[in-house]
Amino acid sequence: MNGHPPLLRTVISVEHDVFAVRQHGREVAAAIGLEGQDQIRVATALSEVGRQLLARLGPVTVTFEAVTDPHDALTVSASAPAPADPDTLTRLLAEIDGARRLMETWRIEDTPDRVTVVMRRRLPAAALALTAARVAALRSDLKRLRPGRPVEEFVLQNQQLLAALQEAEAHRDQLLRLNEELEETNRGVLALYNELSAELEETNRGVVALYAELDDRSAKLRDASEAKTRFLANVSHEMRAPVTAILGLVRLITDPGSDPLTDEQRTQLTLIGGSAQDMLNRVNELLDLAKAESGRLVPVPAEVDLAAVFGALRGTMRSLVARPEVELVVEEPVGLPTLVTDEVMLTQVLRNLLTNGIKFTLSGEVRLAARYAGGDTLDLVVTDTGIGIAADEQQRVFEEFYQVRGDAQQGVIGTGLGLPYARSLVTLLGGELTLESTEGEGSTFTVTLPLVIP
Repeated sequence: MNGHPPLLRTVISVEHDVFAVRQHGREVAAAIGLEGQDQIRVATALSEVGRQLLARLGPVTVTFEAVTDPHDALTVSASAPAPADPDTLTRLLAEIDGARRLMETWRIEDTPDRVTVVMRRRLPAAALALTAARVAALRSDLKRLRPGRPVEEFVLQNQQLLAALQEAEAHRDQLLRLNEELEETNRGVLALYNELSAELEETNRGVVALYAELDDRSAKLRDASEAKTRFLANVSHEMRAPVTAILGLVRLITDPGSDPLTDEQRTQLTLIGGSAQDMLNRVNELLDLAKAESGRLVPVPAEVDLAAVFGALRGTMRSLVARPEVELVVEEPVGLPTLVTDEVMLTQVLRNLLTNGIKFTLSGEVRLAARYAGGDTLDLVVTDTGIGIAADEQQRVFEEFYQVRGDAQQGVIGTGLGLPYARSLVTLLGGELTLESTEGEGSTFTVTLPLVIP
């Protein structure tokens, strides 16, 4: 342990305090030596966690600490009264799960009296060392912090969003230029191959030169693919933070406790909130795709409480059912053997399948159930009474960016990444994702998992 007293401690008592603590988070991160994007990550993660804890549990105590074990880092703790109902904590953890991606390490400390979210961000190598003298000086400087107005924080977040969008556009242009160069290179490789193929029998040196050239081009293509994956991951992270902030500001401004709005203002803010939520969904899908393509996803097996997983999904997915003609049914899992797998990956798979069913079901129901027929596997089944999928497209829906075409799909927004990502995760878990569907009648997705992940 480092033994340093806290750098700063503050309390979130009302909704407006969320803006103040976001500002404190960014200023403390800057003072301790974190770089610009890391400052935004800390501030965004803290404001999201603080807002959710305040809404569900009550006043939140936020503590900033400088730590040196095992590396120099900034630790931020958000503590609130423990809930009387365990389901409240489950729903809360599901709500703040997105903020987890913005921090390097994350843990939950749950005691009978308090719930504490502890987040950490490591300092860059170029930052000044956290000596006792420097920490004392930081603590003295941070005591003078005074929060600004919410409008000023809103303007700053807009500026951060614009900067992220400009950077994304620059990356996109760079990727387009790279793709053009790759296409030109491929044409050159094909021309070279056609030219040399007639001389293969006459000279072995031509064959060697050709394969050397092809190996070089293949290496460049692999580099381009890796660059694309890094681009998706970086842009998704940087865009998610300001979009999440916009959603939080819209909720605050439209809150009944805020200043009254005209009907036109409320309509415009609703449009802004809806557009920001759509953009956040797209960014999350790109982030998931980048993680899967990078090969950095490794399952962490543990015993899974399916009742808790189903309960959390029942609570979080119900808000997505926008049509009164559609009912979400999550059956209670009973009499099942113990399942040992990665709970986070499993939850993401089921969430993607339920989202897909809700999106394409106009009336009837979307149902989640668990089935055990003996043996060493367990089936998790998502059925819907939606539009169904034609037989010739049932395999293509698992291809990245592919979307079924037809009149029934008009007005449905998506990127075509949910089902491919779900199948990738199921494969990592040692299972299989299958589809049965009849056009116009509905679809059934079955996740077959081993009881113990191999």
